[in-house]
Amino acid sequence: MIDKAPRPTDQAKTGTSSPSLLVVLAHPDDESLACGGLIAWCAATGIKVSLLCLTHGENGQTNNLDLVALSSSLKSVRRAELERAAAVLGITEVIVGNHEDGMLPWIEPELVESDILEAIKRLHPETVITFGADGLYWHPDHIAVHERATAVVASLGDDGPALYYVTLPAGAMRTVVNHAMQVWDKQNLSTPRPESILGVTNIDAFGEGAATPTLVITTRKFSVPKLKALVCHQSQLRDSALLFVSEKDAPRLLATEHYRRANVGTKEPSFLEQFR
Repeated sequence: MIDKAPRPTDQAKTGTSSPSLLVVLAHPDDESLACGGLIAWCAATGIKVSLLCLTHGENGQTNNLDLVALSSSLKSVRRAELERAAAVLGITEVIVGNHEDGMLPWIEPELVESDILEAIKRLHPETVITFGADGLYWHPDHIAVHERATAVVASLGDDGPALYYVTLPAGAMRTVVNHAMQVWDKQNLSTPRPESILGVTNIDAFGEGAATPTLVITTRKFSVPKLKALVCHQSQLRDSALLFVSEKDAPRLLATEHYRRANVGTKEPSFLEQFR
């Protein structure tokens, strides 16, 4: 493990340009839950981080009707929440696609792939992160993004960026829920039991069947901005276990992130490997 990532000046000494990272995901809040710690860590060390979110999440959980009532739609609410979370994490640029939430597996693959390819060609990221084949918790949209991003990077051959798949450690979200239930019980609250994570009630699906990671990162202090970014997604937090995670708890509950290097794209080393 290291306490800091390579500085851009370190990269310059080796004759390469400053590294950059593109994160390709499906919905607002995916970025914070899946890889918020690493994003914040990269941004804090001067690495440019961009996010391509392929939908607005407009068909997601409507967990806070008061928030939606203040806006024209859940779509605009979730876009605003994403912008706030991105600011917390230090993301330089947020690109939001207009593909329909919940329909990514059934949209023509070329339409989604063209958005991903355009972002890669314009931003020239050294490394791309997207979902693993398990889609964090077998979400069909997430699995579709995994397939589309892999196809795009594969089409670029050795000229493509390094590609990494992010997965959640099996049992990690169950630990978060168990912690939340202990706090809830201790406080003797009358509110509903905090048994979900961002609207997902099948907690044990998180990380189930995920491939073994090739890179395990412990984000330490960057788990706190990760938590703060998660809390930005207020529309998805009703009765959520995440509301019972304090900043003191975050390093224990949210710091570990799993990544697996894909076998497509460049074969050159990625700066991510220095975050061990």
